[in-house]
Amino acid sequence: MKHSLYLKFILTYVVFGFLSFFVIATFSSQMTLNHLTAQRAENLYKEANYISTNFVRSYYSQSQDADSLRSIHSQFQALDIYLGASIWLLNSDGTILVDSDVSFTENPSPVISAFDPTDMGNRYYIVGNFYDTFDEEVLSVAVPITYNFRTRGYVLIHTPLSSIEGERDQLLNITYLTVLLVFLLSLLVLAVFTFTVYRPLMKITEAARQYAQGNFKYALEIYEEDEIGQLADTLNYMSHELGEMDEYQKKFVANISHDFRSPLTSIKGYVEAMLDGTIPPEMQEKYLNIVLMETERLNKLTTGLLALNSFDTKRNRLDITSFDINGVIKNTVSSFEGQCRDRRITIELLFDAKQQYVSADMGKIQQVMYNLLDNAIKFSPNDSVITIETTLRHEKVFISVKDEGIGIPKDSMKKIWERFYKTDASRGRDKRGTGLGLSIVKEIVTSHGEHINGISTEGVGTEFIFTLPRMPESEDI
Repeated sequence: MKHSLYLKFILTYVVFGFLSFFVIATFSSQMTLNHLTAQRAENLYKEANYISTNFVRSYYSQSQDADSLRSIHSQFQALDIYLGASIWLLNSDGTILVDSDVSFTENPSPVISAFDPTDMGNRYYIVGNFYDTFDEEVLSVAVPITYNFRTRGYVLIHTPLSSIEGERDQLLNITYLTVLLVFLLSLLVLAVFTFTVYRPLMKITEAARQYAQGNFKYALEIYEEDEIGQLADTLNYMSHELGEMDEYQKKFVANISHDFRSPLTSIKGYVEAMLDGTIPPEMQEKYLNIVLMETERLNKLTTGLLALNSFDTKRNRLDITSFDINGVIKNTVSSFEGQCRDRRITIELLFDAKQQYVSADMGKIQQVMYNLLDNAIKFSPNDSVITIETTLRHEKVFISVKDEGIGIPKDSMKKIWERFYKTDASRGRDKRGTGLGLSIVKEIVTSHGEHINGISTEGVGTEFIFTLPRMPESEDI
């Protein structure tokens, strides 16, 4: 179900609010009533003790006549108004001698025959209708009156439980209002959460869905500067990179399809022509050489792709050794001697030391030099000079390959490292190039943790410079 997590959160929030009110209305209500009852009982017990000591004890120690009871009744009535409670003087046999709620009379008083002080247990108060004496529940506090080590009677104070419940309700109303206010304020927190967390998360979810469907142009419009904003920026950057990768993949497939299709079409056409007799036997050798050339081109293309794939999957491991880079350059140059002689191209070597030892994979670096020199010769005019230079600076050996060729357009310099990329000039001049040479060079140099840069001016020439770590003197061979 859509938005189920958010709805669960809202439902939990509402249930929590109702449970809070329910707990207050039940458990808190009863606990508050018990606390107030015990507190009121303690206060009344102190009053009952005061009454017993100052007003009633003398009645049992002196003459127990009606005038004494009348005097006690007057005092009880005054205290009744002050305490808001009924005050009794109860004889030990349960006879009510004085009741502050009724007028004093010398007629026989009512008797509570069921009265038993042991019903209170270890407490000094009891809650109920006091042996069916009252029509409502009351809190009754009893204090014994002793004289000559005998219990003569009891001072009882009765207060309606409704007054305590009213006090409890007032306290609970304050609590209810406080909880309600907190609940309403928490709605503000919920609103802030909705606008600052939930809605951005929904946008991020939609963006992820769009990216999963291949729509990398979908813009995630979140402009906050918090963690959500940082996540949105990261996703936007990811979508941009994925979009470029998608474009690159499409271009890669198109390029590789083109570069494989062209030689295959040529091979197929020439072989069919020879088979059906279109090309006579005396001319077949010429076209077989063309087929062989196209086959070599396919082989070179396949080899380059396998080399790049080994770097992409990180299965290619470097065999780091110490070797003389100047010697590697000389050996590489010698392999191009025939091409340079045919086109009268001079290769000039400038070394700042007779030997310059570096720490790298010699086979891979030889491949770098071969590709760079092959490119330089390919795009250099006849009767030109190619300069190869090694220089030591800051414990790095800088290797430069510079030609006097046609140069690379400025808008193509950032793309020359892409696989299968060829400038328009190279497509016209070099029909057999794969567009993988500089990509392989870049991958090899980068895998060594080093850098390579290209500088080119159209009509003047191109220079490629890469670095390798110098082998310390103590380890020189």
